[in-house]
Formats: sequence, structure tokens, C-alpha cells
Amino acid sequence: MITEIKQNDRYAQQQLDVLLVQEGIRRDRNLDYTCGIFDDSYDLLATGSCFKNTIRCTAVAADHQGEGLLNQIMSHLMTVQAERGNSHVFVYTKPESSAFFADIGFYEIVRTDSVVFMENRRGGLDNWISELQADHQGKDETHRISAIVMNANPFTNGHRYLAERAARDSKLVHIFVVSEDAGPVPVDVRSRLVREGTADLDNVICHDSGDYIISSATFPGYFLNDEEDAVRAQAELDIKVFSLIAKQLGITVRYAGDEPYSSTTAIYNEIMKSHLPEAGIDFRELPRMEQDGQPVSASMVRRLIRESKDHEDMLVRIGSFVPPATMEYFRSEESENVISAIMREEAGKKSEPVYDTERI
Repeated sequence: MITEIKQNDRYAQQQLDVLLVQEGIRRDRNLDYTCGIFDDSYDLLATGSCFKNTIRCTAVAADHQGEGLLNQIMSHLMTVQAERGNSHVFVYTKPESSAFFADIGFYEIVRTDSVVFMENRRGGLDNWISELQADHQGKDETHRISAIVMNANPFTNGHRYLAERAARDSKLVHIFVVSEDAGPVPVDVRSRLVREGTADLDNVICHDSGDYIISSATFPGYFLNDEEDAVRAQAELDIKVFSLIAKQLGITVRYAGDEPYSSTTAIYNEIMKSHLPEAGIDFRELPRMEQDGQPVSASMVRRLIRESKDHEDMLVRIGSFVPPATMEYFRSEESENVISAIMREEAGKKSEPVYDTERI
């Protein structure tokens, strides 16, 4: 019988950690549902988890492998996903486990030496790219087409500067806003502020990244040795997926801001610099924009908000670092919950690593 493993079930939680470690897996910090199969002695034999529309942390005890337990776990988790309304489901797995997932209806999107990214929808990526192509007249190989991937949490003058540079040098610029809610500003707000903040740039098209341009905040590095391994694996996987998207859209340049402050993003940029040219994509890393001697970044804007005495003081502090659309948002009552979330953000940063998906 498959049972949900509750957070307050200490004995089951201890067994979960033991089983995962035995199978070479670190518990993922992003899980919102976990289940298990127990024997009559309440010993954990198999487990699996979900986070949103992904399945992760699947494991079967070594002496019970080959008994069909993982099939039962996967069937249960797919039912959970269906009950959530998720018909499109993704799996990140080890290369040696990919054949099992292929046998139960998952299709490979891309793979690296350490990770295979799969979905339960044949041709899902191609269909998503077709939707992007519908936003413009198709690729034009006679002109430069560029891309930027940003979290924009929130959209700043630094992001605007990057968009302006790409727009100046390109016939067309695709901006992909990371869809995952990995910070205090919700994706619908981030997307809107990017669109409003670049509305005067006629050759810029904004897209939500969807499920394919990978958010580092939710990338499952649980089967890798350490955090740096996870960052590198995520970057390599992301670049492979991005390269497929770029080929269909005719993108030949990707812009990013340099990163002297975040080791995570510096590693990501380093891997983009080495891997994108292999796919025929030029990587342009621009110096970070500065204002009043300070680097302009979303994390810096959030810090200024946390340090503010009151609402008016906050508006003065961030005024020279954000474009008008972002400023108007923070003037409005709509931003109250986001400001409260930013004020609480620091405590969370002390307890767990936060990956920076901002590019400038």
C-alpha cells in the first residue's frame, strides 16, 4: 500500500533519508509531496516525490529492486499530478535510469553526462517553440537575432540596460522571463514589468520561459555530489535546451551581465561562455551597470527595500535603480504583499542556498 509521508512523521522521515542516502540521493529541498511503500514492519521499501509538475527523489531499497515497486510509485505520483490538473509532467533522472522512464511513457528532451531531462508528452518542446514562433514572423537568418534570459525579481535599470544593448545590436531580441516563482515577486508581475519596461523597444519580444528554460531554484541537484556540481549540471542542461530553442528561432547571440558577486551565476556564465559557441551561439557578457557607485541588480533593489524606514523612504532609495514601470508598481497598493515578502526574505536566505537566475 502506498502512503503519503507526512512532515510530522519522524520515523518515516528518518527512513526516507536513510533510503535516499543508500541509493546515492540527497533529499531535494524543493518537495511538496512524498509517498512511500512500507512493509508489515513499517520499513520503507520505495519512495517518490513531487514538486509542482515534476517528479523527483524516486528510490527503491536495493533488496527490493525488480519487484515492480517503482512502477507502483510512478503510477501513484502520476495520479497525484492528474489530481493537481497537471497533464504535462517532467522528470530529471540519472542517465542509467532513463530507460525505465522511457518504458513508462516519458520522452527525452536533452541529456548531459549526469542528467536526463524528460517529459510525458512526445514533441512537447517542439510544440512550445511553435507557439513562440507564432509571436513573430519566424526566423530571419540574414539578421542578428538575440536572446536574454532573466528572472527580473524585480525588473531594474540593469535589466533595461541589457535589453537596450541587445536591441541596439540586433534585428530582433527575445527576452525569456523565468516562469518559476523563485522569489518574492510573482511571475505575472515580473513578466508584466519586463513587458512594460521594454515596450518602447520595437524589436524586443517578451516570453514566459515556461517549463523548458530551467529555473535554477527548482533544478533537482539531489543526485549530484554537491551544490557546485548541481549548478554546473543545471547550466549544461539549460544550455542544451536553449540551443534547441535558439536553432528554431534563429537566435545566434545570447546576452548576459557579468557576475563579480555571485559565485553561482559566475559559474553559469563560465559554462555559457564555453558551451554556447559549440551550438553556434555567440555569448556576449556585458559589464554590470552601476549607479552611484553601486551595482544595479534585483538583489540590491530588494536589499534597499529591506533597509527602508517606511514606504516613502523606500521609493527614494530605489528611485534611481528601477525604470518607471517598476517604480509605479512599488508606488501602488498592489505591491504591498510583495514588499512584505521582500522584508521577510533575509531570514530565508540564511537557512538555505538561493540560486541567482538574474543575468545583470
